[in-house]
Amino acid sequence: MNPQAAIHLTEVDGIPTLFAYATGPVRAGLVFRVGVADETLGRAGVTHLVEHLALHRQGLADYHFNGATKGAFTHFHVEGAEYEVVAYLQGVCASLTDLPMERLETEREILRTEESRRDVGQLPLWRYGAQGYGLVSYPEWGVRNLRPDDIRYWAQTWFTQGNAALWIAGERLPAGLTLKLPAGPRRPMPAVTSALPVTPAYFSDGKGGVLLDAVVADTTAARLYAGVLERELTRALRQEGGYSYTAATDYASRRDGFALVTAFADALPAKQDAVLGGFIDVLAGMQVGRIGQAGLEAVRTRADGALTAADAAARRLPGAAEDLLAGRPPRSLDELRSELWAVTPGHLHAVALEAAGTALMQVPGGHSADWAGYTEAPTSSPYAVTGRRFDSVRKDGPALVVGDEGVSLTVRVKDGSESAATVLYSACAAMLSWPDGGRRLVGTDGIVVDVEPGLHGVDAHTMAAIDAAVPQTAVVWLPPRQQPPQPEAVVTPGENGGTGTGTSARPAPTRRTGRQTAALVVFGVFGGLCAFLALAFTVFGAGDPETSTGEWVAIAGFLWGVTALLVWPAVRILRRTRRM
Repeated sequence: MNPQAAIHLTEVDGIPTLFAYATGPVRAGLVFRVGVADETLGRAGVTHLVEHLALHRQGLADYHFNGATKGAFTHFHVEGAEYEVVAYLQGVCASLTDLPMERLETEREILRTEESRRDVGQLPLWRYGAQGYGLVSYPEWGVRNLRPDDIRYWAQTWFTQGNAALWIAGERLPAGLTLKLPAGPRRPMPAVTSALPVTPAYFSDGKGGVLLDAVVADTTAARLYAGVLERELTRALRQEGGYSYTAATDYASRRDGFALVTAFADALPAKQDAVLGGFIDVLAGMQVGRIGQAGLEAVRTRADGALTAADAAARRLPGAAEDLLAGRPPRSLDELRSELWAVTPGHLHAVALEAAGTALMQVPGGHSADWAGYTEAPTSSPYAVTGRRFDSVRKDGPALVVGDEGVSLTVRVKDGSESAATVLYSACAAMLSWPDGGRRLVGTDGIVVDVEPGLHGVDAHTMAAIDAAVPQTAVVWLPPRQQPPQPEAVVTPGENGGTGTGTSARPAPTRRTGRQTAALVVFGVFGGLCAFLALAFTVFGAGDPETSTGEWVAIAGFLWGVTALLVWPAVRILRRTRRM
């Protein structure tokens, strides 16, 4: 084996260090075993805030540097001359031990601005709940209320010598490099939680396209399976069907022996049925063993090329550092290539079956996947608490029940039974609190309960009891809102990981409400009238001697265009409610 393709394990100031030979600018990274999954929802964003504060003193530089907060790891990386890399790494360590708290308010605003641009999917929330790895689906609510002492304690606890790993790609280890960090133990990987009682499961979302993830053993065969699945989805949905523009997969190791395979295919509204059906057909084909040798060879050849590229060892370093922190020692190039070339279609078939058993699918709004063997993910709680009942001031609004163990919102459904959304105080991940008295409790399972005193006539004593029952570390104080939210008369979804106005963070099947019926009538009537006018002008306008052909075409086109704009919303309402 070429020694320049190897990763060597050494040590710098007691910190395990991975080194790979590489020419050009020196590249390096300091990695800590801490991420979003180690936080709680009420303090979400503290790791990201530490990362930003630690980088502030770097200022503007001619070399490239940055930081990244992931699910279970935080990275500080740099590329530049040897002395620049040394200065950066030592500066990061110095800042971690003495964070610039004078910068705190500015960094809070920067993080909120960054969050406003971030589009995080809901799959983690549905799979893991409002804790652990599921927190990546939620806003960083803790950033607003964290005190300087909270942030210092987090940095001193997690950003320590024993919880760090260093990687360097260059011609040698930089001279004079020292890394002074407080002592501390290596932290175990985050606990893996689940909000899904049964898999495979699905949930319906208003966005177009189909998205799926599955938990599989972290193996070379699983990586190749993800590549072959992408080829098959592209072939079926883009090349042959013409239904999707993008069909792609991703493979992300969790570094705990398991990985997440994610697959996606986009779709226009008119093509959603075809994309969903084609997507499931591709999965089913691989589950029965329809995996060609040619597809495997194409993916394997590309993977081998990446492993043997000139800078392959350097590119593997960040992931190898994460493995090291997770208790997984570095693996040699020969080991990786040997495993790669030993994979057969039978191995991919086994991965396909494993993925089928753990799959979670997001389907477009108004669709389902129960016909394909997927169980609908729960959108409500199995029970309501017992306690004092507060009826809604709205005629058909949900009732609020406040008990000693938690709160519930309940509503009668069509069959006469009662559907409930419940959050226990002992399992309250966060309680959003507004100055007007409104409260939103988010359970660790992702269920959301809104407590609005004005909508249920809740007295001040009861509200105080709720506030006292929720742990203070879970309370998130928010600024005044323009008006309190108005819960629907059914259990409805919260938006963007429980930040909406409904009683449940898990989207329930769409139900037609009075507003939808009124909208259907309005759009239907005006759409029908416009269609009549468009048809009449199309038939009789062409014979009008005072109207030129160009004018006839333009006016008819305009009328039909307006008709389409009016009729399409009515069609969408009917499609979303016909599966009730």
